[in-house]
Amino acid sequence: MMRRSLLASPAVFGLAGGVSAQAASLAIHTAGQGSPFVTYGQAIAALLGRNGVTATVEASTGSLQNLTAVEDNPNALGTAFLGSAWDAVQGTPAAGGRKHVNVRALWPMYETSFQIAALTTSGLTQFSQLNGKRVGAGPARGPAETFLVAAAEAAGLRIEIVSGSPAEMSEGLLGGRMDALWQGAIVPIPSILAALARAPGVVFGPGAEVVGRVTQRLPMLAPTTLPPGTYPGQTAPIESFAAWNFIVANRALPEAVAYAITRAVLSVGNPARDIGAVAAASTSANAVHNRVLPFHPGVLRFYREAGVPLAAPVD
Repeated sequence: MMRRSLLASPAVFGLAGGVSAQAASLAIHTAGQGSPFVTYGQAIAALLGRNGVTATVEASTGSLQNLTAVEDNPNALGTAFLGSAWDAVQGTPAAGGRKHVNVRALWPMYETSFQIAALTTSGLTQFSQLNGKRVGAGPARGPAETFLVAAAEAAGLRIEIVSGSPAEMSEGLLGGRMDALWQGAIVPIPSILAALARAPGVVFGPGAEVVGRVTQRLPMLAPTTLPPGTYPGQTAPIESFAAWNFIVANRALPEAVAYAITRAVLSVGNPARDIGAVAAASTSANAVHNRVLPFHPGVLRFYREAGVPLAAPVD
């Protein structure tokens, strides 16, 4: 089968009701095996492919690496947690001290909420018991680790952080290489479900008091409550914090391309059905949750047409 490359020879493609634009081959930077970022990126690449756009899915360590890839490449898209985007825009140590000035928001993905899982045999059932414990926190210096450190500091805990991909985290918990697993993703978190499917466990959050301290310090986060039944065997609400994830692009991505691909994604009849379950929250209305990144100029037109009032910074 011959694969046509749009990068070598820009072509005109039709998207979402006849909107046309010139497109280059796009690379969607996601995360490691087991992350919903990968599932989401694959679903978007498939949707764009059905609309004549060549898009490949690239593995990464997560949001911060994706933001840097987008910063440096006009043909890159990235899955990005807004907490990490804030670090990138500000040039904090978590982002390597580099201010990312070219990253722009395209459309909303889903809300990331943070929870802890422990095996029943550990006896751990609440955040305060993590003092002195080994806690898996995903990729090193990633958003999960950053917010775990913030929560531990707010609670006055000293913990030992274990790093790795989401899949490695599940295996590490089951293999006894860590006492608890802290993850942030779409709820219910796939890596936690994967672990609970193989051994009985409990899921809990930092608790309302710690959540209040963390969200006061980190304004990109907001309190969230998970109702009973979110996870197998969960009988009480889980108090935690969350923030949104967005697809981001370089501001040099042509405006017509940014408009066309955003319209293709946000104009489907039912995103959970037409894109995938992981994209259920990818709707125009949820664009208001971005208060960190400027939107790409090409998508401002789409949101104006959709009647969505945006609260992001002005470019």
